[in-house]
Amino acid sequence: MTADYQQFIMQIKRKTGIDLALYKEAQMKRRLESLRDKRGYATFLSYYQALAADSSLFHEFLERMTINVSEFYRNKKRWEVLEEKILPRLLAENSKPKLWSAACSTGEEPYTLAMIMASFMPLSEVSILATDLDKEILKRAQVGFYTDRSLKEVPPGVLSRYFTKELMGYKVSEQVKRSVTFKQQNLLSDSFGTQYDLIICRNVMIYFTEEAKHELYQKFSQALRPGGVLFVGSTEQIFHADQYHFETEDTFFYKKKG
Repeated sequence: MTADYQQFIMQIKRKTGIDLALYKEAQMKRRLESLRDKRGYATFLSYYQALAADSSLFHEFLERMTINVSEFYRNKKRWEVLEEKILPRLLAENSKPKLWSAACSTGEEPYTLAMIMASFMPLSEVSILATDLDKEILKRAQVGFYTDRSLKEVPPGVLSRYFTKELMGYKVSEQVKRSVTFKQQNLLSDSFGTQYDLIICRNVMIYFTEEAKHELYQKFSQALRPGGVLFVGSTEQIFHADQYHFETEDTFFYKKKG
C-alpha cells in the first residue's frame, strides 16, 4: 500500500468513521484512483483536500465507494425461494416478522421485499428497516423513482399494481414506500438490533476482506433470532457456516440454529 493511499485511508476514517482498510485494497483503490484521475488530482492527498472542501465531490466519492448497483428482484429465482419456502416458515413462527435490508443501496431490495410481503399481509402491517452507509443514496431510495433498467425483472402484475409510469421512468407507490424505514448505518462499526426474523445482505460482502466478513457474519448471527434467516448474494456462499451458528436452509439462505 502506497504512503499516499495509506494517508488517505487514515484521513477518511477520521472524517467519516469509514475504514477503507476493511475493503479489498485492489478493488477499492482502483475504483478511487479512477475517480480521482477523472477529477484531475494527481495524488490522494490533493484529492482528499478537495473532498474536504467540496461537499458535491465528497458525495460523489461516497457513492463510488459504496458500490450502488441494484435492481428489483435481482436474481429472481432466489426471491421465488424466499416467497415460496422461507417466508411461509418465518411467518408461521412469527406473524409480525422483524425484517432488515442491510446495505440497501437505492432501495430496490427493501421495496422488492415489501411487495412480496404484500402477498402475505396488508402492506400497512409490513415494517422493513433498510440501511446504507451513503446518505445521498438513501435520499434517492426514499424518493422511489427508477428507470426501466431497474425494473426488468418485476412481474407485470406487480408493476401495474405498485408503480406509476412517469416520463423518464417509474415511481414506486406510496403504500410500498410507507412500509420501509430508511436509516444510515455503517455495517462495520455500528451496532445491530436483535431478534430479526430475516436479514437480507446481498452483493456487498464480496468487497470486504476475509477478516471483515468474519466479523460481519458473527454480528448478523447475533442479530437474528433462533430460526431467523440471513439471505446473501449469489456469489457469497458462507463457507463453514456452522461457526456462525448457521445451517443452510436453501442456496444462499442461512438459518440460525436454535
